[in-house]
Amino acid sequence: MRLVMDPLGRAAEVVEAAALPRWSHTTPPRSLVGLGGDASGGGGGGGGEGGGGRAAPGPEGRPRSAFPCDPALNEKIALWVGDISTLNAEAIVNSTNENLSERFPPTDRIFARAGPRLKEEIERDIKECRTGDVQVTQGYNLAARYVIHTVGPKYNIKYQTAAESTLHFCYRNVLQRACELNLSSVALCVINSVRRNFPPDEGAHIAIRTVRRFLEQYTGLLDIVVFAVEESDRGIYELVLPLYFPRTQQEEENAEWQLPSDIGGPNGEPLLPDRQIRIIDNPQHSLDDESVDLSSQLESSVTIGEHAFSQMQGDLDQQRLLGERPHFDPLDEIMLKEMQNKERYERLLRRAKTEDLSEVSGIGCLYQSGVDRFGRPVIVFVGKWFRFREINLDKALLYLIYLLDPLVKGDYVIAYFHTLTSNPNHPSLTWLREVYNILPYKYKKNLKAFYIVHPTFWTKMMTWWFTTFMAPAIKQKVHNLPGVEYLYSVISPDQLEIPAYITEYDMSVSIAEQGSKKSLWSRPGSAISFRQQSA
Repeated sequence: MRLVMDPLGRAAEVVEAAALPRWSHTTPPRSLVGLGGDASGGGGGGGGEGGGGRAAPGPEGRPRSAFPCDPALNEKIALWVGDISTLNAEAIVNSTNENLSERFPPTDRIFARAGPRLKEEIERDIKECRTGDVQVTQGYNLAARYVIHTVGPKYNIKYQTAAESTLHFCYRNVLQRACELNLSSVALCVINSVRRNFPPDEGAHIAIRTVRRFLEQYTGLLDIVVFAVEESDRGIYELVLPLYFPRTQQEEENAEWQLPSDIGGPNGEPLLPDRQIRIIDNPQHSLDDESVDLSSQLESSVTIGEHAFSQMQGDLDQQRLLGERPHFDPLDEIMLKEMQNKERYERLLRRAKTEDLSEVSGIGCLYQSGVDRFGRPVIVFVGKWFRFREINLDKALLYLIYLLDPLVKGDYVIAYFHTLTSNPNHPSLTWLREVYNILPYKYKKNLKAFYIVHPTFWTKMMTWWFTTFMAPAIKQKVHNLPGVEYLYSVISPDQLEIPAYITEYDMSVSIAEQGSKKSLWSRPGSAISFRQQSA
């Protein structure tokens, strides 16, 4: 075996990729054990579903998971925290810039331990690598035979889709090149970089989902794929891996509620319908007759044929060339509106810090409850205790701003409990829209998840309508959960402080469901009853 030298020329300990614990042999968190279902492992094969979207119904009519528990695939995965330059895999990945000269501790260690010939090969034969592409060099003094270099994208919210797609191609191209070289093992570093503003949790979803789909399609080509992460990324990967590589039936069921709305296309590529271009068969057909009137229930209406975006406003650039002045400049109007909203928010924030808000804070319907497994603050909202028709809504808004303003400077999540909430507790959409428009961009950007626990059909419909027509920026962040236990994979139970009536309701529903199942199986003619009668 080749010696791996550290930057000071001393022999470093080599870590054998083949000896790393496989994902199938690791144990799920204790908080997920005993939540119902089969926690003993097994499950259907992962096989070539690979099509993005929810899979077809399986046994007993339950929808089959998009990422079924598959021990064979889990046996090909390892999660390892450490220095990737000491890993003895046939290829390791180096995340770099386009001229392969980036200076960053993991890259520095790779180049230092590989020796000067690695840099010489790059300068002589490669010279550059485009974003999303890969280039391969020899490993030289590294334990790894090859180094696969790739360039991750810069993240900008305006070009979010492009950045996510490019990151997907980074991982996909690395895996394809490893197979072209007939390699059996490859170690992946975290290609998405906070230095390029890429959200680490979103990057983890793309990385793991891409690997899952690749292994489903090319089951016989790679023996092991190692996610070689730094300590700072350990928690993220420990939480996201079970969503795409569930080790038990329980993890598979939990993943159905925790997966993002975008579960990717056939190759794991980002595939958000809201961002796709819609093409109609007849571009001349009129929209005048297409309207959606929800005013009777939702206090508002959307009439597509009369909406401003469906009317022809003319070509503003052509008007300028012809010396005509448009009636208004959309950019100026947007900037003016943003300035007005900012000034209004600042005034409300000053009021929130000075006024007495005890009549609202004393209700206890909105408060911070610990942090989730990513270390992000958790905001709890108890719907039953929010007396919309009785409360001072002006002070309610001030208290919301007072509580959230210091927390939303970084990532945060909201857990809304709709348990036993009745009509008097339902805020109007008019008020929700006003609040949403007042809150600045950081509230929407840094909100990473909005969990709705115990939703009703009406709640789901209202949520869909609100996030579709009023708050599309948070639509992909909303998750409906049927019970409190589904939160435990992302929020530790000791970090979740909720009223007792919610857990009592959860238990009563669970007991009722178990009783219903027992009753079903004990009926004459059922499989169990038939066998007992035969015996």
